[in-house]
Amino acid sequence: MTLALVMSRALDGLEAPEVHVEVQLANGLPSFTLVGLADTEVKESRERVRAALQQSGFNFPHNKRITVNLAPADLPKESGRFDLPIALGILAAAGELDAARLAACEFAGELSLAGELRPVRGALALGLAALRGGAGRTLVLPALSACAAAQVPGLDVRSGRHLSEVVAALRPGEAADPLPVARPAPASAAGAATTPDLREVKGQAAAKRALEIAAAGAHSLLLVGPPGTGKSMLAQRLAGLLPPLADEEALASAALRGLTTAGADAERLAQRPVRCPHHTASAVALVGGGSPPRPGEISLAHGGLLFLDELPEFPRAALEALREPLETGRITISRAARQASFPARFQLVAAMNPCPCGWHGAAAATGRHCRCSPEAVARYQGKLSGPLLDRIDLQVDVRAAPAAELLALPDGEPSAAVAERAAAARERALTRQGEPNARLEAAAIDRHCALDDTATRFVRSAAETLGWSGRRLHRTLKVARTIADLAGAESVGTLHLAEALQLQRVLPG
Repeated sequence: MTLALVMSRALDGLEAPEVHVEVQLANGLPSFTLVGLADTEVKESRERVRAALQQSGFNFPHNKRITVNLAPADLPKESGRFDLPIALGILAAAGELDAARLAACEFAGELSLAGELRPVRGALALGLAALRGGAGRTLVLPALSACAAAQVPGLDVRSGRHLSEVVAALRPGEAADPLPVARPAPASAAGAATTPDLREVKGQAAAKRALEIAAAGAHSLLLVGPPGTGKSMLAQRLAGLLPPLADEEALASAALRGLTTAGADAERLAQRPVRCPHHTASAVALVGGGSPPRPGEISLAHGGLLFLDELPEFPRAALEALREPLETGRITISRAARQASFPARFQLVAAMNPCPCGWHGAAAATGRHCRCSPEAVARYQGKLSGPLLDRIDLQVDVRAAPAAELLALPDGEPSAAVAERAAAARERALTRQGEPNARLEAAAIDRHCALDDTATRFVRSAAETLGWSGRRLHRTLKVARTIADLAGAESVGTLHLAEALQLQRVLPG
């Protein structure tokens, strides 16, 4: 045999399209040519494959003209994931492997010069794509990547640590040594994240109530208050109030994490991700980009929390880039030659000071007077545009407390008790409409947030007085629906609307 075909997969955003690795050995001047829109990392595989084959005890065809084609030719290929299939293709073209066993598998893996298999990025995305493809082929990956892909239910994944192990499993004859079946890595106690308890936050009843509502309805939240009032403490404890990820969400979230670091998608599958980018992060860092396009913080927070501390200090372009993902739950990154779409269904929680010095409105409790002029306060708050504030469901004032009062306050309610109520309310919403209240579309709002005459007059008066947009009106109704679910009420009443109104009037918008 002088021509061999090995199946592999590339990465295109979160997708993993099939790649046919075709290898031909022909007579002629010795050479090693690799074609098929390969990136520099892929072209360098020629030297890695040559050394790995020699160090593993296999014959490298020095006297042949080797041509490797990665098809389809118009699909960009990057990273070292094609090292293993190229090496196997050379051996298969030389007649050293069983063609039937080779055709029943898909391969991906980077080779060291000694022939060891190194993990690749996006292993879980490869597994999801292989299962959706429906070809029924076995996926062969390096050990760490195989543990990640094995989290996909119903997929046959085999792991290998060395090139010689994979070749031994593909030798002709019945004496071939099968590769071990990959198992998901068990969650270790050391790897489990410990979430801070809400009990540690004293006082701040209104802010804690807002956290409970945000957890129950998946609402976005903005905490505004002077320095040291507990804004960051409260935000860090929201993750402990959220219910566990569903299986489909957990796989999508882990697959996105795996696109950035090899092996990262094998850890903490059921835990909701929490991303806390620094306020110097650019728009590309938040939404993603590059060539090839990579996911940004909003996609890495898919299914979890995106915490933006010191919100007005973020670049204006970065904050405005959050508008569409907050509405749609997806981000599409378009470049001259490539386009990639990533899920970005995150829950935004942000914190900020009310003014540049931070002490606006805190004189009574702290004795610290604001040094900012009214124009400076307006300019600072104006860094957050009206359209962005319109997309934040809850805007809560976190007030400063005098030291004597703070020391005398008892411990707060533990996170477990609040999380239980939030989970019960979210379950009511899921049973009724199949999704959290924050994700209701306009038609579903009319159906599930229907108001009686008294409540309708109340919310109409509030909307006209405060100059609400249609979006703000809808978000108020969704928050009121969550408050009603927490109270166990079948319909939204005036009391629920009044509390929702109190939770979104901190900043002008």
